[in-house]
Amino acid sequence: MTIPFTRWPDAFASRYREKGYWIDLPLTDILARHADSDATAVIDGERCYSYRELDQLSTNLASALQLKGLKRGETALVQLGNVAEFYITLFALLKLGVAPVNALFGHQRTELGAYARQIAPSLLIADRGHALFHNDEYLDNLAEQCPSLRVIALRNGEGDYSLAALMAAAGQRADLIPSAADDVALFQLSGGSTGTPKLIPRTHNDYYYSIRRSNEICHFTAQTRYLCALPAAHNYPLSSPGALGVFLAGGRVVLAGDPSATGCFPLIAKHQINVTALVPPAVSLWLQAIREGGGNTQLASLRLLQVGGARLSDSLAAQIPAEMGCQLQQVFGMAEGLVNYTRLDDDDEHIFNTQGRPMCPDDEVWVADEHGNPLPSGQVGRLMTRGPYTFRGYYQSPEHNRQTFDADGFYCSGDLVAIDAQGYITVHGREKDQINRGGEKIAAEEIENLLLRHEAIVHAALVSMDDSLLGEKSCAYLVTRRPVKAVDIRRYLRAVGVADFKLPDRVECLESLPLTAVGKVDKKQLRQRLAQRPPAS
Repeated sequence: MTIPFTRWPDAFASRYREKGYWIDLPLTDILARHADSDATAVIDGERCYSYRELDQLSTNLASALQLKGLKRGETALVQLGNVAEFYITLFALLKLGVAPVNALFGHQRTELGAYARQIAPSLLIADRGHALFHNDEYLDNLAEQCPSLRVIALRNGEGDYSLAALMAAAGQRADLIPSAADDVALFQLSGGSTGTPKLIPRTHNDYYYSIRRSNEICHFTAQTRYLCALPAAHNYPLSSPGALGVFLAGGRVVLAGDPSATGCFPLIAKHQINVTALVPPAVSLWLQAIREGGGNTQLASLRLLQVGGARLSDSLAAQIPAEMGCQLQQVFGMAEGLVNYTRLDDDDEHIFNTQGRPMCPDDEVWVADEHGNPLPSGQVGRLMTRGPYTFRGYYQSPEHNRQTFDADGFYCSGDLVAIDAQGYITVHGREKDQINRGGEKIAAEEIENLLLRHEAIVHAALVSMDDSLLGEKSCAYLVTRRPVKAVDIRRYLRAVGVADFKLPDRVECLESLPLTAVGKVDKKQLRQRLAQRPPAS
């Protein structure tokens, strides 16, 4: 049993193998390389796990799940926060050949329900500490929606729901066979602009290459001490090079609950962290903490700070080496594949003012105009790409794929970029109707559709507004049947299961929404209206 997905054409697959990008090994090879090592792999609070323990616990879990009937080629829905169990679960599922969707811990009913409908999971692994799983009400609803769901395991669960019990099960061992290297290993989450979250199938071959090549560029070694302060399930801190890159190199991952300076600075000092990854808003908060605290003494061990997820301003970029005392590396990547890095030996001009260049010689990247024609170097247009680790189609989304890929298999990311003669990319914004709130992507259509279900709302438009800390925030413009308050709108969206970062930061009611000549909501005019108003309080 295999998971259907859009494969690379045979000629491309052959070329990628011949050039050594695809090595036909499963991602479990990352852990297998160090399975006999007693070196520390993960630190989670006061808990430490060696590579040997990480391998043993993931094998225990995989075997226990297999005995419960989980089979190679099935799927799982996983929602765990920044805890060691996330990595144990990931390797267990890879060993078993079960492909997970790793939902972010901030996701709620809306997101989890959408993922479950798409993959029809056989397994749910979640956390009793999440509000959705405090009791069994949502579990019962999910099981009713997903007849395929047969096994549920919860961190801090009891009895049949206990993830800890499954991890500790060291009994009968069956053969664990990962999925084939050119089959789906896991699904990543798209930050797309449409109302339904899209899933990105990533194969062992393409994902493993991305990790290996990222390690080469970022110089991850057994001496790497990596602080995972962003959500562990996110593609950026998982594979760019992220935790999987650290494990491949034999280094150490230290988990932080959030990217706040108060939480991270003591961990950096205690564990002699030398690499971490942030989004621009967190960088601003770290710099503020350094200034208010009188210096960066707790960051003395930090050698490299990666910044990605959203555009980093050149002024903020220049402050990082000056005030944090470490090197900056800009990362511009996407869960769909393509990753760009500034190189560690680049000059300041490129590090501060660009988002790097593609990491693979066979990353084919160019800029298109609105008609799909190539633009000259330096001109701003739509980013088009294909390559050995860039996917060929969203999962079970034929219509969306027809709109997103051209006839030659190039993926249109929706980013507006310029590429210079040396191949360095500068990001200028987004073509799609999407809001990038501190690195968290909000699909305007998704929130607008939910707002229109409110009995008092007639029309709704969600637009971005500039914010000095987060880059962008959101404003909901509403036409209503009766007066509504912003607090009521946010309460309503929480009640229907929307993640907090998607809640409108500002709500304004109008008598009517402005329209373009073809009758669409004129969001450009709404953004101009916002620019003339004082910032939201």
